[in-house]
Amino acid sequence: MLATARRQLPPDGTLPGQWVAEQKPDGFRAILFARPGLVMVQSRQGADLTSAFPDIAAAATGLVEALVLDGELVVPHEGRLHFGELQNRARRRGRSAVQAAAERPAYLIVFDVLEAAGTELLRRPYLERRAILENLFAREVLAAPFTLCPSTTDRATALDWLDPAWGTVGIEGIVVKGSQQLYLPGKRAWVKVRNGMKCAAPRLVSKRHRDSRT
Repeated sequence: MLATARRQLPPDGTLPGQWVAEQKPDGFRAILFARPGLVMVQSRQGADLTSAFPDIAAAATGLVEALVLDGELVVPHEGRLHFGELQNRARRRGRSAVQAAAERPAYLIVFDVLEAAGTELLRRPYLERRAILENLFAREVLAAPFTLCPSTTDRATALDWLDPAWGTVGIEGIVVKGSQQLYLPGKRAWVKVRNGMKCAAPRLVSKRHRDSRT
């Protein structure tokens, strides 16, 4: 599922259900398949990135529940989400990839769950999928290198995340979703707003190959 770029926040009622905003990190969009007999990190274009990110693959292999997760691969470095270091990671394979994983660990910032415990969730509303995702983190089924993408229903907080200062730590803006939206693969049904709007100063930041950005 993709997003359409807009210059400003959409008004209430634009999307199905309640208005929800998530932080948009500067990384590679990725789908993680963690099923019995299958672990794969897949790019937005369908490329297999598993061998480039053995740290993420190893963590997925250790999960106690079968899951399909949607999120953003990132590499923190020098106090920010560093896209250049992420690109370097994506080019490595074999022993070089293992060494790079030790030197510059990657994280998957998860913002959606598409399958859990063998149940496909695409036809469930976003609010329900988000609750399932939050529960996975609360029960510590998901832990580092997986991290939950921050979200808010507060418009003032969303505007705060659009301050340009957030860009200095690797947050590009926000993605706005509707609480009752189904997951529609390939459809540009979310709204993306890049930071740069004038608003209050940011608070501390919480814990996609460039043509893969959404």
